[in-house]
Amino acid sequence: MGSAMIGAFFRCAFRMTALRGWQRWSVAAVLGALASAALPPLYVIPVLLLSFPGLVWLLDGAHRPRTAFVLGWWFGLGHFVAGIYWVALALLTDAERYGWMVPFAVLGLSAVLAVFTGLATWGVFASRARGGGRVVMLALAWTAAEWLRSHVFTGFPWNLMGTVWTVSDTMIQIAAVTGVWGLSLLTVMCAASPALLADGKIPSDEKVLSGLKVDWLRLAPVLIAAATLEAVWAGGALRLGGARVEMVPGVALRLVQPNIAQNHKWHPELRAAHLQKHLSLTSGAAATDAVFGTSATHVIWPETAAPFFLDFDAAARSRIAAVTPPGGGVITGTPRATPPDVRPRQVWNSITALDDRGAVLGNYDKFHLVPFGEYVPMRSVLPLDKITHGGLDFSAGPGPRTLHLPGLPPFSPLICYEVIFPGNVTDAKDPPQWILNVTNDGWFGLSSGPYQHFASARLRAVEEGLPLVRAANTGISAVVDPYGRVIASLGLGREGIIDNPLPQALSGGTVYSRFGDVILLGLLLLGVTATWRSRKKT
Repeated sequence: MGSAMIGAFFRCAFRMTALRGWQRWSVAAVLGALASAALPPLYVIPVLLLSFPGLVWLLDGAHRPRTAFVLGWWFGLGHFVAGIYWVALALLTDAERYGWMVPFAVLGLSAVLAVFTGLATWGVFASRARGGGRVVMLALAWTAAEWLRSHVFTGFPWNLMGTVWTVSDTMIQIAAVTGVWGLSLLTVMCAASPALLADGKIPSDEKVLSGLKVDWLRLAPVLIAAATLEAVWAGGALRLGGARVEMVPGVALRLVQPNIAQNHKWHPELRAAHLQKHLSLTSGAAATDAVFGTSATHVIWPETAAPFFLDFDAAARSRIAAVTPPGGGVITGTPRATPPDVRPRQVWNSITALDDRGAVLGNYDKFHLVPFGEYVPMRSVLPLDKITHGGLDFSAGPGPRTLHLPGLPPFSPLICYEVIFPGNVTDAKDPPQWILNVTNDGWFGLSSGPYQHFASARLRAVEEGLPLVRAANTGISAVVDPYGRVIASLGLGREGIIDNPLPQALSGGTVYSRFGDVILLGLLLLGVTATWRSRKKT
């Protein structure tokens, strides 16, 4: 890196630090939006080397706590609008009723989520950290804000910064120890480190600026960041180098992906055809896997694949039983309800398991419901309807649980975005041997949303040391091993099946599965302590 490059960093730092008013807020929003390009499915990770140094320099120009907060808020607004724009597509599935809500949903949700990035930058300012300390504090505060975002109110841990590394099986292995939080912390710290190249007094003379000497002390933070990333990669490569995953004997899964458009899914006249499509795919060709030489023993359908109350629909259960593998079962997403004569009536977004006689083997009710999608918060105040089918709000289930079904290892069922919550995907009192995620990403069309959802799901497999099986209406359906590696998948917007054995879980689990977010607390305390001690010495 030559003197011209160092000079360019100084110029950029000087200009961004001097910005005021709407120019400052606009640049912050653009930098935040730029950072979203690092997320799935684009994975343009180098853009973070522009976004986060820029945020550091903008913060250097802040002289009040309020300014620091607003800077982070604008950065977050740009980041979330660009990252979750696909929320609009869910509303446009019924544009006549909900189209008017699009700007309020995208901008409103992004504005709320941006409060957490504002808190992060406010925390950096309040710490009064200088030099490399402010880069460390930004990483710590950003990660702490992500944890808060995942828990406050109902929580929304979508697009955590560590998700950018799902482009590499090797890089995400550290999540088995630190969870995705360690990846987020590492990512922000390393991405922001180039800001330190422009530390020190800024020369006012252009000739002096162009002739700055390059010294190792100035380059040290960037070199340390690069070495840290290399070490994480090497550790991941070492872990995967000795990784061999066996398959569960006697279990062969068939995942059904019907690819039904969301705006067709609940039409009364099409429901019978939708059920028939699932039945046909279940009983279709390739039931015997040529590689593993075993017929499917269990079939998995996606979220709300059976658009009936199966508990009360013996005819539908009988049709499903007719295509169920002998001695096996069908596991499907379906609505569930209390009997019609019970008041008040309740409905649940559920998973139901049926055997080859059509008998119900077990149920699971979704516990982490989507606000406004599955229920309306403060319904007595807000004159709105939920956007999913039906007039009643869904009721929440009791929480993570493990289902025990004949012929299968015990598993943790999760519906839709329940899989994105780190540390809250299994029942610690009844540990499962695999994770089942059924979902309907048809709400989000051919956008980045389903890719982001799948990336987050893969991280849960690494964190818990458990294989993940995912059945999605429109994709991405997949079988993922306990190291987060995709064994088999069916892409977005395709109709078809996946026939594959079930991988075994890692023996003994992972560090993160045993200690959970205590690991994050330790990282935050260690980082804050180190930054505080270094500040006292200067």
